[in-house]
Amino acid sequence: MTQFNISREEILEYHLGGKVGLALLKRLENQRDLSLAYTPGVSQACLAIRDNEKLSYELTSKGNLVAVVTDGTAVLGLGNIGARASIPVMEGKAVLFKAFAGVDGWPVPLENVCGDDGRTDVEKFVEAVSSLACMYGGINLEDIAAPACFEIEDRLDSLLDIPVFHDDQWGTAIITLAALENYCVLSGKDIKKIRVVINGAGAAGLRIAEMIKAAGVSDCCVCDSKGLIHTERNDANKYKKAHAVPFDGRAGLAEVLSGADVFIGVSVADCLTEEMASTMSDFPAVFAMANPDPEIRPEAAAKAFEGREYVMATGRSDFPNQINNVLGFPFIFRGALDVRATSITMGMKVAAARALAALARESSVPAAVKNAYGKDFSFGPDYLIPTPFDPRIRSRESRAVAEAAVAEGVAGIKKIPAYR
Repeated sequence: MTQFNISREEILEYHLGGKVGLALLKRLENQRDLSLAYTPGVSQACLAIRDNEKLSYELTSKGNLVAVVTDGTAVLGLGNIGARASIPVMEGKAVLFKAFAGVDGWPVPLENVCGDDGRTDVEKFVEAVSSLACMYGGINLEDIAAPACFEIEDRLDSLLDIPVFHDDQWGTAIITLAALENYCVLSGKDIKKIRVVINGAGAAGLRIAEMIKAAGVSDCCVCDSKGLIHTERNDANKYKKAHAVPFDGRAGLAEVLSGADVFIGVSVADCLTEEMASTMSDFPAVFAMANPDPEIRPEAAAKAFEGREYVMATGRSDFPNQINNVLGFPFIFRGALDVRATSITMGMKVAAARALAALARESSVPAAVKNAYGKDFSFGPDYLIPTPFDPRIRSRESRAVAEAAVAEGVAGIKKIPAYR
């Protein structure tokens, strides 16, 4: 099934009994411990929180707990499989939160928040999450179909006093920006002057456009299944229209891509041909992130760019430069939780991307990274962004996010932890 030749039977065996459970943080060994943990002692903690709600961060697990929330309408490449079938993915997300950043994530799959047509009911979803949010220090939204996911994130972010983050929108965008900034370093191009074409106008594609524009990209075109999103089209929703460009006669991906510096794909396999790629600028970049099969295979890109320097990234772990959300969400929430941020702002997202980009440019990688992959890494076309097993990410990215939260006035705690 993968480069490791893992069978379906092995996968199902690995998931037997689930992947997450409860770890007790306090001892329970005798009658006194029982009186402290539960009745009668627990009443004092309840009354303290009643009198001062902020103590919920001190006297409960809230300060390090993130809800991983979905309705199962857009799970991986599987589509609308429902909340119950999504649980293994939500558990997997919780595993990554804990393993990489020490954050306790808990799966919260929501049933009965879709209409009769199977589509997300925004009102029901927002009401459900708002009702349970008091237990959590943050909300990680996951695998919710567009365009409902945009409104849900915006609504919850304005309603709640804890950070809300839709990883399918922003996770990919943050890692893409990190790779894009390092592509500019390698190619010597100015991020303000490059031309970028994004293929795919779902949650990831539109947020990538928003993210890279915030970082300085001014010439950015977005294509969907019908071609270029331009101002003369009347079939685009409001989220797509926000990225519409003036129509100049070009409409198809092949036409739009000619002369572009960067192709960013969050769409479908094999939609970028060798011929189309060959029309790109000198020293181009292709970020082909469709999973499991990219918009263009690396070997096809090599043929298209033969004789030219270029950069290639995918969403797969068996090719160089894997643009994967795991480089983002655990460490972003770590930084946000550590300063009790009330929101995850664009400044915090850009700070996360730039911290990742800077880390990849450092002169050496730790032994742990070499051991995990069986090879060394150095900054270049095959190493644009760090690997998930780099232990330095927590100190660099989480710190950058925490500092940005303080600078932008959304932090409840102004002191930055001593990250290691």
